[in-house]
Amino acid sequence: MNEAPRRIAILGADSRIATEAARIWLAKGVHLVVVTGNPVQLRRLTDDLALRAAGLAEVDGVTADLSDLDALPALWEALRERHPDLDAVLIAQGSQPDQARCQQSPDAMLQALRLNALSAMTLLTVIANDFEARQRGVIGVIGSVAGDRGRKHNYVYGAAKGMLALFLQGLRSRLHGSGVRVLTIKPGFVITPMTEGLDRNRWLWTRPERVARGIVRAFARRRDVVYLPWFWRPILGVLQMIPEPLFKRLSP
Repeated sequence: MNEAPRRIAILGADSRIATEAARIWLAKGVHLVVVTGNPVQLRRLTDDLALRAAGLAEVDGVTADLSDLDALPALWEALRERHPDLDAVLIAQGSQPDQARCQQSPDAMLQALRLNALSAMTLLTVIANDFEARQRGVIGVIGSVAGDRGRKHNYVYGAAKGMLALFLQGLRSRLHGSGVRVLTIKPGFVITPMTEGLDRNRWLWTRPERVARGIVRAFARRRDVVYLPWFWRPILGVLQMIPEPLFKRLSP
């Protein structure tokens, strides 16, 4: 049975992919609660979304530091008190860390793990318990194909997304039959500010609008894991089959 959220909270809503997904949901009449850490960006985002909503859907904006793990449980409690009808969440916060810096600095490495994995996992623990008690809800989390296999150029980011994917797999198993759906979203190379400076001249790159359309479709269907675009699933399937002695000699 297809499901569509009525009110969705988007955490890390100022990411290009999340913003595009928010615009699509608004066009479908879905009410939104958007959360970002930058009040200036939040104001721009809510102004844009409210204009697009044209009174057909509600847009609420909340400023919060999504890397402050201790504050995240209270953040979710405040969102639920503000909007008791919240029935879906998209967790979208994250950043592409400087791999070279992470290799030299344990603090930089830990900060990358905090924002790209531990922040989402902290929120998921609280949200899952809440939705499980109500026996309904949809939880979607933007991960990355980088989490499917460690590569020397971005293994800190990949480790964070791999940890998050494994956490989501276990959470999905735990919540099976509870009425709560857990969706893992794995984009490939996407043209966004986060990937500024990378070589974008390969055919594998895609636009955030395409990924956002895939996310909205996945929320409305009973999916567990989606690769966006679809062709990343067979690509990663091949990469995962390459033996370690050969893979470490390659330069992917």
